[in-house]
Amino acid sequence: MKPVRVGLLGLGVVGSGVWTVLAQNNAEIARRAGRLIEVVAVAVRDVDKARALVGDEVRITTDGLELVRDPDIDIIVELIGGNTVARSLILEAIAQGKHVVTANKALLASDGNEIFAQAQARGVIVGFEAAVAGGIPIIKAMREGLTANRIQWVAGIINGTTNFILSEMRARGLPFEDVLAEAQRLGYAEADPTFDVEGVDAAHKLTLLASLAFGIPVQFDKAHIEGISHLAPEDIAHAERLGYRIKLLGITRRRAEGIELRVHPALVPAGSLIANVEGAMNAVLVHGDAVGDTLYYGQGAGSMPTASAVVADLVDVARLQMADPEHHVPYLAFQPDAMSDFPVLNMASVRTSYFLRLRVDDQPGVLADLARLLSDAGISVGSMFQQPHGVHQADIIFLTHEAREGDVDDALAAIRDLPFVHSGVIRLRVENFN
Repeated sequence: MKPVRVGLLGLGVVGSGVWTVLAQNNAEIARRAGRLIEVVAVAVRDVDKARALVGDEVRITTDGLELVRDPDIDIIVELIGGNTVARSLILEAIAQGKHVVTANKALLASDGNEIFAQAQARGVIVGFEAAVAGGIPIIKAMREGLTANRIQWVAGIINGTTNFILSEMRARGLPFEDVLAEAQRLGYAEADPTFDVEGVDAAHKLTLLASLAFGIPVQFDKAHIEGISHLAPEDIAHAERLGYRIKLLGITRRRAEGIELRVHPALVPAGSLIANVEGAMNAVLVHGDAVGDTLYYGQGAGSMPTASAVVADLVDVARLQMADPEHHVPYLAFQPDAMSDFPVLNMASVRTSYFLRLRVDDQPGVLADLARLLSDAGISVGSMFQQPHGVHQADIIFLTHEAREGDVDDALAAIRDLPFVHSGVIRLRVENFN
């Protein structure tokens, strides 16, 4: 059987990893796929750098459209990123009847509905295993391995940069800014780390996981997103004292009235598996009604782990290339005509427990006034402790029972107006995964 011919858009960190994996393991990959998979052309900015890696037998161009419109290329692998050029090239590849493999979570989170609809109309495959959690095969697990289940919730550490920062802040007691600088020096964080530390990257990935879990369209614009840049070492220390660790989580949960879709730092029990995921590693918990809890753990980024996911998609395409398009595995796990319009819930309707830290004047009556405002909003306090801060101030930490987010918003608005409250209020959610 003739080889599958691949055109590679981009030969950076992930693209070079894809080339290396295919070169190292081509015979083993062919045994699994049933045919050889060959990169026959690459589109890059730096031709000389690409030539040094791929040699003289592979065609090199600076024009991505040249590859996309080449009738001899079967699959386009898009690894250039971004939402403009990559979008145009992917849609043109689909229009040309080519299968597409991409690691571009930002593009799929914003334009996935259009891309998948166009691909279905043309009968081609879009593989995106590498778009979520790097080398962890979470897309395939949710799309195929868990099809017998009604998935109840998904919760994950799906950004390695933030997990590294939080792990170092906990282990060394350092402030966010110092650990971020170290993460940038070590290559875990970009020069502009905003997408990572403010939760946007995790929200891109969570949007795709929610669609796979619940059969809803991709709806990134409805995700609630918070990052970790406001966290202080004392928050992490207080969480430890209460028996928790702080992780940036992506959480999507099925409720009777709709779907939760939220990214934010959260307290998780220190003895739980996900609390002990350290450094730049990723982990995803999925709860299905039949299987119960399942955990997927591994490297969420990097050249070779992400390349592993890209090549896995190439093998899938090689296996399915000649199959009837109507019998391809659905892109988002559910058949396109069975997708649901189940709504994504407003954050104000979410119910969870809360960690609240307030810096206040250390004077009589403060605690009583705070407890009254929480009680008036229907919020029950499970535990509380106070820690001196300086001479005349103290930090008061509340751990609440489950409450409605909107009620907590109302209570905190009133608390912030009190004259004895200083430096704002830190509010973190508590997730026990019950």
